[in-house]
Amino acid sequence: MEDITVEDLKARLDKNEKFVFIDVREEWEYEDENIGAKNIPLGDLPSRLDELEQYKDQEIVVHCRSGARSSNAKKFLESKGFTKVRNVPGGIMAYNNL
Repeated sequence: MEDITVEDLKARLDKNEKFVFIDVREEWEYEDENIGAKNIPLGDLPSRLDELEQYKDQEIVVHCRSGARSSNAKKFLESKGFTKVRNVPGGIMAYNNL
């Protein structure tokens, strides 16, 4: 599935649209700043897949600091059969520059 821009993400968050939103940064990064996503650090994703199983065919948006870890998370989730995963290129750094 196509990635989502930070502009589109902000617009959807502002409208309180419903989608599965995951932050794959480390816990300490998440505690410093988060924009409402569920925190599942990239390294924990394999062991926490059961938390996401029910969302396999729903839109899942993943983000991190710059978009690199979330890109890896997207690839991993797709390899596990998740069909509608979108990355946020630029991550929270780009989001903060809006």
